[in-house]
Amino acid sequence: MSVEIKTVNGKRDLQKFLQFRRDLFKGNPYYVPALLFDELNTLDPKLNPAASFCDSELFLAYRDGKLVGKIAAIINHKANESWNHKEVRFGWPDFIDDPEVSKALIDKVIEFGKERGMDTVVGPLGFTDFDPEGMLVEGFDKLSTMALLYNHPYYPKHFEAMGFGKETDWIEYKIFIPDQIPERYHRMCKIVEERSHVRSVPLTREKIRKENYSRKLFNLINECYRNLYNYTVMPDDLADKYIGFYLNFLDLRYVSVIENDRNELVGFGICMPSLAKALQKTSGKLFPFGWFHILKAMKGIGNKGLDLLLIGIRPDYQNLGLNCLLICDLFNKFKASGFEWAETQAILEDNLENQTLWREFDKECAKRRRIFTKKI
Repeated sequence: MSVEIKTVNGKRDLQKFLQFRRDLFKGNPYYVPALLFDELNTLDPKLNPAASFCDSELFLAYRDGKLVGKIAAIINHKANESWNHKEVRFGWPDFIDDPEVSKALIDKVIEFGKERGMDTVVGPLGFTDFDPEGMLVEGFDKLSTMALLYNHPYYPKHFEAMGFGKETDWIEYKIFIPDQIPERYHRMCKIVEERSHVRSVPLTREKIRKENYSRKLFNLINECYRNLYNYTVMPDDLADKYIGFYLNFLDLRYVSVIENDRNELVGFGICMPSLAKALQKTSGKLFPFGWFHILKAMKGIGNKGLDLLLIGIRPDYQNLGLNCLLICDLFNKFKASGFEWAETQAILEDNLENQTLWREFDKECAKRRRIFTKKI
């Protein structure tokens, strides 16, 4: 029987959309479910402020009445305008190992895009760069992270068979925390502080509240990342959703900020203990008992790894050695807390400046992700 595609309509369908992924990867030791409430806030257009500049629809694929796949179609008008292209994005793709299913889903995304004047389909991408991006093409035997999505090895094969080509790749590194930071880094820190008139500043809840640090960080992230692949420079009203949300529950020991002598924020590193194992235990749900496992992981109880979520230096302070301040500050805290490794988020393969941060550390290339594209 042929595949039937239905549009998600209402909360019940959205629940099916989210549950399908959990069912598809049930028992897979490398799959990490996302926080369920965060997914709901992102995929429900009534709750996601990015809906103000994005058009989207969610689709479910059925065969013989059984759910066999799902996908999101997204047009980010801000990104299309900024990068001068006409792209429809596909996001959150999941499907059984059947080319008829994956093609039916992509055909629906293409139809959605063509109806709105788009000429290219690209993905996996979300509404903004804070959503999961990229399809795993290497590292299927490695534990996923909270912020990025795992997929089966057959996924990229389906897209290649449909005529999709590579747009760009991201690399993820697993960095092993040394017993001691190389002495050269400590010497560099002193030189950088004196020459550039900068310093690492302890971040406190009071400082976040009084100095509106959510907005400060948000503005600096926009400034640091605006020239990276397909980045969406986001409006201020998204600050609380993307940055304020994390700052409310992050352990501030693992957030490093650099200010200059005018008290301007010029660098940041945002990290957190890995929640991967805790999310596996809770299936991404906070209640009734999920919060307990997540709280233990946040405190580092039985947890040896961290996620390096975001790192950035203001463009006019780049290439001055400020990265040494971030690395020394964070990695000394990591070691003191008993952590053994830290995993980067996806780094663009041509972002050599970011990759060179880790050249003197023992590391492994843990995963590779790909963005696929095709003219329509």
